[in-house]
Amino acid sequence: QVQLVESVGGLVQAGDSLRLSCATSGRTFIGYAMVWFRQAPGKEREFVAAINWVAGRTNYTDAVKRRFTISRDNAKNTVYLLMNSLKSEDTAVYYCAARPGWAVPGVAGWDYWGQGTQVTVSS
Repeated sequence: QVQLVESVGGLVQAGDSLRLSCATSGRTFIGYAMVWFRQAPGKEREFVAAINWVAGRTNYTDAVKRRFTISRDNAKNTVYLLMNSLKSEDTAVYYCAARPGWAVPGVAGWDYWGQGTQVTVSS
C-alpha cells in the first residue's frame, strides 16, 4: 500500500521557520516528481513547490520564492519543505503528492497524496 505521511506542522510566529517532511512507502518513487500543495480555509488547493527526479529540478509559486526550499532525500524516500520567513498568509493545510514523470502545477494528475498537515502562522 502506497503511503505518503507528512510530519506534524504546528503553530509558529510570523518570521519563524518550519520544516515539513513527507515520508513515502509502499513503492519506489524513482522517476517520480514530488510536490507540496496547500489549502487555506475557504480557498482552493494551490501549488507551492515541486521537485523533479531528473536533476532535482525545482519550481515554486511566486508567493514562496526565496523563502521556501523543496528538497528530497531519495535514499530515505522523503521530500522536505523548508519554510523561512513565514507569513500569516502561509497558514494552510499542506499536502505532499507524487506522480511519475514531470511535475505539473494543477491538482489533477497527482497519483498519490498525503493526509495533510496544518501550519498556522500567527502575526
